[in-house]
Amino acid sequence: MRAVRVKERNMKNVPIDNVRNFALMGHTGSGKTSLIDSILFKLGQVDRVGSPENGTSVADWTEEEKAHNISIWSKPFDGVYTAASRKVRRLVMIDTPGFADFIGAMISAAEVTDAALITVDASAGIQVGTQRAWKAAEKRNLPRGVAITCLDKDDTDFEKTLAEIKLRWGEDRCIPMVLPSSGGKAVDILNTPADAVPDELKEQVKAIKDHLIELAAETDDKLIEKYFNGEELTADEFSEGLRKSVHDAHLIPVFATSVKADMGVKETMDAISRLFPSPHDYPVSCAEGNEISAGEDQPFSGLVWRCFNDAFIGQMTFVRIYSGVLKPGMEIYNATKGEKEKVGTVLYVDGKKTTEAQEAKAGDIVALTKLKHTYLNDSLCAVGSNIRFEPIAFPSPVTAYAVEPKNKADADKIGQALHRATDEDPSIRLDHNTETHELVLWGMGDMHLEVTLEHIRNRSGVQMTHTTPKVAYKETITGNGEGHYKHKKQSGGRGQYGECYVRVRPRFSEEEEWFLNKLVGGAIPGNFVPACEKGFMEGLNKGPLVGAEVINVQVELYDGSYHDVDSSEVAFKIASSRSLHDAMEKASPVLLEPIMNVKVTVPEQFMGDISGLLNTKRGRILGMGSEEGLQMITADVPQAEMFKFCSELRSITSGQGSFEMVFDRYEQVPAHMAGKVIEANKVERED
Repeated sequence: MRAVRVKERNMKNVPIDNVRNFALMGHTGSGKTSLIDSILFKLGQVDRVGSPENGTSVADWTEEEKAHNISIWSKPFDGVYTAASRKVRRLVMIDTPGFADFIGAMISAAEVTDAALITVDASAGIQVGTQRAWKAAEKRNLPRGVAITCLDKDDTDFEKTLAEIKLRWGEDRCIPMVLPSSGGKAVDILNTPADAVPDELKEQVKAIKDHLIELAAETDDKLIEKYFNGEELTADEFSEGLRKSVHDAHLIPVFATSVKADMGVKETMDAISRLFPSPHDYPVSCAEGNEISAGEDQPFSGLVWRCFNDAFIGQMTFVRIYSGVLKPGMEIYNATKGEKEKVGTVLYVDGKKTTEAQEAKAGDIVALTKLKHTYLNDSLCAVGSNIRFEPIAFPSPVTAYAVEPKNKADADKIGQALHRATDEDPSIRLDHNTETHELVLWGMGDMHLEVTLEHIRNRSGVQMTHTTPKVAYKETITGNGEGHYKHKKQSGGRGQYGECYVRVRPRFSEEEEWFLNKLVGGAIPGNFVPACEKGFMEGLNKGPLVGAEVINVQVELYDGSYHDVDSSEVAFKIASSRSLHDAMEKASPVLLEPIMNVKVTVPEQFMGDISGLLNTKRGRILGMGSEEGLQMITADVPQAEMFKFCSELRSITSGQGSFEMVFDRYEQVPAHMAGKVIEANKVERED
């Protein structure tokens, strides 16, 4: 980010009650970023409406986002404006990615905002990404609204899309608050005067208002009594009742919008200002379960939800402030790390533009600079307090690349570059696989990993190559075996001597001991037995088939011999390790592979194709079901078959499918597959 510094904006004069903090969420390409660009223009933050399509978007401004024409990171924006009610409001927004691979960024935004505005493309309806966004909002029971976008496209029908929304999320609670008219203008149910409502909408608007009055009355016993007695609610009672209904998710306002036609955006902003909660209305609880008041007179507290290392500014730590006031130069306490921090600059960030602030308060999302000990998911608070928040939980990554530097010059920089990437994106994981001796980068999909490597290359100049990771196989035995090895070496002076006899058999889960000392008569002196045990441990690290770790084996040392002068710990380590391998080769060794528990979510029309694909991958389908209009398949699949699944799923479902994957257990590799793996390993070792 080449930051454009501007003078401080006078945000502190807007009371917390007039702040609206929300995330824009939805399927990729459903118009979130375009809507943000339009809102920023109407807030006066930019002098023209940007567009992701031609690379002028204020929100999607990074090289990677322009290259791929999608949102990749969650980014905060804010601005002050005067609503239709003539009240000054402040909108604090986070634009989130809709592409499945970047779900981690969407989740972090949903966890630190007070409401969600979910976008639905009128030409596509509810999609998989829409469902992901809804579930993320529903997890926190966030107040939410739905913006039906792209109504300027051909063959779009607001009423048809509204009917789908009602069917999916509730007939009585999904209520249109901004309607399109045949004249291309938006009709605001709450603010458009009755005489300005087009004739074709008058009856519909009256019916909606009557229903809204009923919803508002249901939020309070006194109001419902007043309603049943035929008395009218006052304007304040009606307004507060609607806000409470939205707060409790009993009312989901739906807005008709078209950025290209400049229709419904201002009306949606007015409705958000009127209906969405303030930080006072949506207090959070700390990890101990205590509610945190948003008052300025309370101790400062906040949660780090994103970190970003900027080439010009340095480390930027994005914080959602939940209570109190934060100022530059303040000393604060990192309750997660138990360390004090000195706040440098406090910045409002809007795309490339940063604005220095003299103070920030509850509801604000700001970036702090020059913090030394603070990273994502850390809880910050005033010195003397110890306020901790539950960390944001991110999904487990599902796709992996084995990466290595492209040339020697990058070898020294690759570690720092990759660790910086994992610090910034918690859905990226870096593993130093000691079994396959590979550096493995895990992510939420191939696009996620490609963009991560691209971002590292653009920022740090580090270039990497990547391949499909090797599978971390393990080995075990299925029978009993006996082994023997005598290590005898004489080369002048003191020699080496140690002899071991061992038995091996499968070890069951209820058996705690893996090593049994059954020596009798001092066949091996007691001071050499620990060396034998170490030799067995080393031998179990490298099995006889492919040199993989050996598990679930019980080793019994039952005989041996020694020499008074030549025996040593080294000699017995060698003898025990080789006698163990001799025994395992006779005990019917087999290869084990990791089995993953996979949950695939797809639209119904793809169920047959995906079930068939899982079967070709040696998958064992455990169950099928439905969830909110989508179909789910649960299966156990060998990890070796899953490395390409992400791209295959995207190809079959045109990006409408998603999956989760976690390690479950190890299972024996089928004989015909094991033979191929063993032969490939043999060739690799010879090379």
